[in-house]
Amino acid sequence: MPNGKAAGERCVQLSDANLCLIFGSPDRPAVCSDFDASEDVCGHSNEEALWLITQLEAQTSH
Repeated sequence: MPNGKAAGERCVQLSDANLCLIFGSPDRPAVCSDFDASEDVCGHSNEEALWLITQLEAQTSH
């Protein structure tokens, strides 16, 4: 996504299993490589992570 993506927009590089298709590639954006997963953002499951990130986006988009 050369121009980035909007909050709430699914990354085109995610597989159906929500895995990064360009993980470890030099094409992977710095924002992704620099992301340090933590429990308060990622929770303990895919579902919890999506809920937490959705809440953070809603709280910071205004």
